[in-house]
Amino acid sequence: MKTTISQVPAYEGQEVTIGAWLANKRSSGKIAFLQLRDGTGFIQGIVAKNDVTEDIFQLAKNMTQESSMYISGKIVEDTRSPFGYEMQVNTIELIQEAVDYPITPKEHGTEFLMDHRHLWLRSSRQHAIMKVRNEIIRATYQFYNDQGYVKIDPPILTGSSAEGTTELFHTQYFDEEAYLSQSGQLYMEAAAMAFGKVFSFGPTFRAEKSKTRRHLIEFWMIEPEMAFINHEESLEIQEQYVSFVVQSVLENCKLELNTLERDTSKLETIKAPFPRISYDDAINLLKDKGFTDIEWGEDFGAPHETAIAESFEKPVFITHYPADIKAFYMKPDPERPGVVLCADLIAPEGYGEVIGGSQRIDDPKLMEKRYDEHNLTGPAYKWYLELRHYGSVPHSGFGLGLERTVAWIAGVDHVRETIPFPRLLNRLYP
Repeated sequence: MKTTISQVPAYEGQEVTIGAWLANKRSSGKIAFLQLRDGTGFIQGIVAKNDVTEDIFQLAKNMTQESSMYISGKIVEDTRSPFGYEMQVNTIELIQEAVDYPITPKEHGTEFLMDHRHLWLRSSRQHAIMKVRNEIIRATYQFYNDQGYVKIDPPILTGSSAEGTTELFHTQYFDEEAYLSQSGQLYMEAAAMAFGKVFSFGPTFRAEKSKTRRHLIEFWMIEPEMAFINHEESLEIQEQYVSFVVQSVLENCKLELNTLERDTSKLETIKAPFPRISYDDAINLLKDKGFTDIEWGEDFGAPHETAIAESFEKPVFITHYPADIKAFYMKPDPERPGVVLCADLIAPEGYGEVIGGSQRIDDPKLMEKRYDEHNLTGPAYKWYLELRHYGSVPHSGFGLGLERTVAWIAGVDHVRETIPFPRLLNRLYP
């Protein structure tokens, strides 16, 4: 019976064949221990000299790291293994012998591993991180599909900036200038006016010359947008979504979290509702924590976000930022126009902002005023303004950065490990 490692618990006591690679091995006299991987998981194969032919035993002892094979044997329970099972091998068919595989079990520097990212993905740690990433994506689709959202795909090439910033990648679109998208949000607002509740999931690009552990040049965003939803209702959706994702990873990625040595007790408490703190109160909190130079009207950096998060065990919403430091489309608080109906969700344990969201301006006259203030009167933004003229309604939305969320849930120090092939300030290879 041909199967995969992830499926072997269903074949306890039976003979199976698995297509696999040799991740590592060791031998002790008359026994060879093969650490096998097949993409779905890892399992140990036990090759006993007395149970196989001499050719098979010598092949097992001499096989090189990352050689590929078909390997057959009996599946037995093994309580010492994190996986819970092992294979008692009876035959091996070598497919290809790998020669001089560059990533050995010894320690390697980060730059070396990044240069060999195409191979580093095979390691148990990187495999675990990618499985956590996959579960977050799967849970995201489940959450929004179950809630009646429609998946909409915004364009990657655009004629305008969603945030009104200059941190964009320019390209020539035939005879006009275009940009790689830094957010699908503006297009998702149009989709929300057509479908009510929508979400997108796709790549975004920021030409930001940053080298911090939280930044990538190319990253993926989940961006829901909802008609007839106000700021408070949006916060409730955000905390429900994040809680659902974290609990799904806890339930479905136990082996992976164990491989990553993640302290899951810190994740088990991540359930809605989340605490909320206003920007005003956050400023006061930071001053109390020794950030005496921070002034009202300044945006928060990574040290500020970390200091705020330390006061809470769950993710915390920072709400009502000054209008001058937020995007042009955010709706002012009717009771205090100097701040906007927005929130950043700050993850615990120093992982920083994972969600940014707001209620959007729905008044056409106010949006026209914002256009003038931000010099957005060109034709590229004409269609976005029209959304306010043809059946405008209260609406809200937010964006979750996938890689920062993976880093937080998996307990990974740097976002470069949370995406298969990271694009960093000085890295476009492999």
